[in-house]
Amino acid sequence: MGFDLRETLRLLKPQKRRGTLERRADGDLPWVDDEPTIGGPLFLDTSVYLDVLQGRTPEAVDALLRYRLCHHSAVCLSELTHAFGRLDPAHASTKSALEIIQQTIDDVPTHRLHAPEATTWGQAGIIAGLLFRLSKMPKGEGHERRFINDALIFLQARQLGASVLTGNIRDFDYLSQIIPTGRIILYRFPATHCDGVPRRSGRGFRDAIRYVKA
Repeated sequence: MGFDLRETLRLLKPQKRRGTLERRADGDLPWVDDEPTIGGPLFLDTSVYLDVLQGRTPEAVDALLRYRLCHHSAVCLSELTHAFGRLDPAHASTKSALEIIQQTIDDVPTHRLHAPEATTWGQAGIIAGLLFRLSKMPKGEGHERRFINDALIFLQARQLGASVLTGNIRDFDYLSQIIPTGRIILYRFPATHCDGVPRRSGRGFRDAIRYVKA
């Protein structure tokens, strides 16, 4: 599938957007605690995988993962597999960490794993650029590349009619302001994590999610 830049520019109008993006007040954001357990499909951000494995997701997130239909992005797959090249093989914890990540990837059902199309990639580049410009982020801190991945996940979820479940509050708040038709569900860590004390030990991803097979 090709990419129509002119049509994308006509829809997004990036050069006509002015002003500054500001993080909205908590009361104006969609939080997981306000979500019914049974509802529409979810599209998981990378933060969900990491937080589940570390056992620090709120109980409301665990409930949604058990009872909602969960979709997965090849973008998150890439962010997870990055560790296989990045982690030092000589470090004592590398082997066990990679084993856990491998189990997590193995548990993702292939029919729920989605790769972005060319049009989604093209749109994501523009939206990530908008997010960087309008949020006044400082240059040289790796934000722009990260925003492209966030935009890809956001657009994929929108295409599927799913809500992005994420602990990345600021970036996905910004994305939903740029594209208001996209849906997000946000969460924070339980209060006990503020003191560095986990609420429970980590567990396998398979134990946290009840996959619904078509």
